[in-house]
Amino acid sequence: MININDSSSALPSALDDRSPAAASPADPRYAAKATEAAVKFEAFFISHMLRQMRSGTREMAGEDSVFKDPVNSDMLEMADNLVADKMAGQRAFGIADAILRQLLPTAGTPVSANPRAGSAVKTDNIAAPLNKSV
Repeated sequence: MININDSSSALPSALDDRSPAAASPADPRYAAKATEAAVKFEAFFISHMLRQMRSGTREMAGEDSVFKDPVNSDMLEMADNLVADKMAGQRAFGIADAILRQLLPTAGTPVSANPRAGSAVKTDNIAAPLNKSV
C-alpha cells in the first residue's frame, strides 16, 4: 500500500530540488522549453481574443450583413490561428516576455527570444497594406 503523505516513495518531480532532473533557470533546455511554452500561451491568448472579437462582430451584425454568413467560418478561424501564431512569434503583446520574466528571473529574457530588444516598437506601417484604396 502506498502512503500518499510519504514523499520518499513518490516519483521524482522536475520541481523537486532533490531530484537529479530538477530544472534550474540557468539550464538552456529549461529556458528553451519555457520560451516555447510562453510563446504558445501567447498564441493561444491572441487566438482566443480574435475568436471572441469575431463572435461579437457576428452578434452585432445586421441580418443581411456579410459578417453573419457562416460560409467561410472554418477558413477564417484557421486564418485567425495563423495570425495569432505569427503575432506570438513576434512577441506582439508581450505576454510571453512577462511569463519568461517570472520563470527566468535571474537570467532575464534571452537576446534570441526578444527580437525587439533595444529598439522601439514601430507601429507606423502595420496597417499600411490594409488601408490601400482599391
